[in-house]
Amino acid sequence: MTRDPHRPEPLGSGRQPARSRAGIADGPGGKGEGPAARQDPDTGPLVRIDQPPVPPRPAVGPRAARPGPVAGPETNELRPDDEGADAVSLMPGGPAVEAPDREAGHEEAPADAPLTAVPDALGAEVTGEPPQDTPSGAPRAVGRAGRDMAAAVGVGLSLGAVVFATLLLWRPSFLAVVTAAVLISVFELSGALEKGGHRPPRTPVLVGAVVMAALAWTRGPSGLVIAFLLTVFAVLLWRLGDGPVGYLRDASAAVFVALYVPLLAGFAVLLLAPDDGAARVLTFIGTVVCSDVGGFAAGVLFGKHPLARTVSPKKSWEGLAGSVAACVLIGTLLITLVFDGPWWGGVLFGVAIAVTATLGDLGESLIKRDLGIKDMGDLLPGHGGLMDRMDSLLPSAAVAWLILSMVAPV
Repeated sequence: MTRDPHRPEPLGSGRQPARSRAGIADGPGGKGEGPAARQDPDTGPLVRIDQPPVPPRPAVGPRAARPGPVAGPETNELRPDDEGADAVSLMPGGPAVEAPDREAGHEEAPADAPLTAVPDALGAEVTGEPPQDTPSGAPRAVGRAGRDMAAAVGVGLSLGAVVFATLLLWRPSFLAVVTAAVLISVFELSGALEKGGHRPPRTPVLVGAVVMAALAWTRGPSGLVIAFLLTVFAVLLWRLGDGPVGYLRDASAAVFVALYVPLLAGFAVLLLAPDDGAARVLTFIGTVVCSDVGGFAAGVLFGKHPLARTVSPKKSWEGLAGSVAACVLIGTLLITLVFDGPWWGGVLFGVAIAVTATLGDLGESLIKRDLGIKDMGDLLPGHGGLMDRMDSLLPSAAVAWLILSMVAPV
């Protein structure tokens, strides 16, 4: 028998309206979209308009037992006796979500707080974090330079003693010191590049470093250049064994290491080769040390204007001026008194060494920031790696050899 659609359903018939997946009576469209259904845009659940809102559910968690504000049947306002209670999110027919706790001692950073920079050799001043304690629990003695000054001074004096002893006692022994320093620096720089995704082959660079030092000592500038070219050729052949993937990346990194460390260090060997080589090397190293000391003193006492904030925030224009002044003073004295050269040669030598030493320091800082590391190594307490001490010496060696060749020819 055909049922009359206008006839009301008898009581107790047991027929239920069809329900959609959301559990809501379907409207005329059959999808719960009719006038009998409504979706709350915030809470998500669908409720019946002709029914009272569902009471809010209690918050779940360790603090659920605490009395919180409850939404009334007709309003979302908090009751007066709930003032001071934790904030909750009240929605009609939806859950009462409790705001997350804020742990004690953990406050939100201000909106203008500076971002933490990539760690640099400058230490705590870059990241904004206090110096960490030593394993024994005693805090490290960190000065305004951002490093352990006691350890840095001790290591510097020890290295200076080795340089003086080898130069004054037997010059070829200094060649062995330079070669050892170059090999360690190649290891450190190659390892740092590997952290950045590069895979420079070390073996041809290490062998080439020894050959460059030997030919610079025996054959002069031409021997140094030939050894470098042979090292580059060996790198390109060696890397063929690992296939084409990443070939250009790895070979370029290895050539960069060979140029940056053993080739520039070869100019220190060229300084050592003449009969007065010990005096030339001491003049070169002493002027670079004066650049570091003068820049450090002037920067700590008067530094206010950053030289390169994004690369090395602790370096200032005042520090650079201190480096130039110290280098000009010591350079003029050494060129005129030791080599009987012109005074303007000493001024030129001092300014050039101050500039190249500063650029070398900034260049290595830029490399470390690009690789996301603080130091090249941890061999020298208070300094980092040996490469962190070679950064200003390597480019200055080439400039020192060039200028001394002009103002104090052999």
